[in-house]
Amino acid sequence: MKSIVYCYTNPLLESVPDPSVWGMAAAHVYHDLGDRQQWEQLLAESQLNPPDSLVVRRWDELGESMQAVGDRLAALERLGIALIVLEESTDPQSPALMRSQMIQACQRMQAAQGRRIQQGHARNRIKTLPPPGKAPYGYRRGKDRYTIDRSTAPVVKDFFEHFLLYGSLRGSVRYLQKKYNKKISASTGKRWLTSPVYRGDLAYQTGDVVPNTHAPLISRQEAAQVDRLLRRNRQLPSRTASAPRSLAGLVVCSLCQASLRVVKVTAVRQSREYLYLRPTHCPQQPHCRAVRYDQVLEQTIQKICAEFPQAIAAASIPDLTPLQQSLTDQIAAKQAILQQLPSLIDSGVLDRETADLRAYKLRTETATLQTQISQLPPANLQTIAQVVSIEQFWRDLSEPERRFYFREFLREIRIERDGQTWQIHLEFIF
Repeated sequence: MKSIVYCYTNPLLESVPDPSVWGMAAAHVYHDLGDRQQWEQLLAESQLNPPDSLVVRRWDELGESMQAVGDRLAALERLGIALIVLEESTDPQSPALMRSQMIQACQRMQAAQGRRIQQGHARNRIKTLPPPGKAPYGYRRGKDRYTIDRSTAPVVKDFFEHFLLYGSLRGSVRYLQKKYNKKISASTGKRWLTSPVYRGDLAYQTGDVVPNTHAPLISRQEAAQVDRLLRRNRQLPSRTASAPRSLAGLVVCSLCQASLRVVKVTAVRQSREYLYLRPTHCPQQPHCRAVRYDQVLEQTIQKICAEFPQAIAAASIPDLTPLQQSLTDQIAAKQAILQQLPSLIDSGVLDRETADLRAYKLRTETATLQTQISQLPPANLQTIAQVVSIEQFWRDLSEPERRFYFREFLREIRIERDGQTWQIHLEFIF
């Protein structure tokens, strides 16, 4: 009975097996290292002088997938060569049983391969290496971290600056297309705004965030302001976050409870335009009358200047200094532990793997504390009140800039009607 042996070895994962592993005298041993040239030679020689059986150690030596293993098993069946898999049995089996064993072995191979991939990703995560895949726009993939792409990073920075100035996601998307001919969707723009990568952090599929792993494109203060703007825009009616007028989405009629939208009116054969605030879906009969946009804007500026400092003084805003100091102290304590890890490795107290795992946990905990600090309200509200109580400050702003500041402080502007007259009432966020 003539038997031959086929062995496949991936030089990156394992060493060449000892010949004694076969436990038998083989007529010929075909051994592939990384490719399948010997397998092709095996098939060619078997067509001229077919052996009785072929011996392999494991099913995965025939291929890396179920399809590849099945194709090679079919090639052996066409040549009438019996297959002996040492890990499954010592004797040839029926084709049906062999295929059943092959399917089970391939399923185990795929599960093991998935686990190996997950383990590799976990090891890279512990080492704070970037996740697999293409680097985000604005970065390049370096040896062990993201590096800034000087050709695309200015586009991302300009996008953030435009959003911080005007608070409009769709407006910033249109700005990129107009200035750089860079077309992105609104959903992509929102992912940019919320991505930890542009803040110098790494985020993994597990939900963990590791801070300060590479150079950021925006500062922590800018990132906190972006988060506040996004939260504020979520509370506004649709399509008003990027509206060109500063009062869009803020004005409500107290009589009919309808939101007021900005409408533009032009006179016949005249180029002059008039802006009004008109209720949408007003249930009153007759409908609530529209009001002049410039009059509402003027009253809004005057009332903010008069009422904002009083609202700040009357607001029961807790003193957040102790909480902020506590969070800062916790971050400092974790940073101190991180600095001690190299000496603990040198002294043999911790091995490298344990130290890397501890460092990873400390960094993710630090990221959580930094997020809590960034979500705290600003502590300098009194200083802000002094600035925004100056009427000239508001008059020097453009409409998009006024829109930005209105939405920072105002929750709603209510039109309170008394017959033909009306006045406004401001509801501040705090």
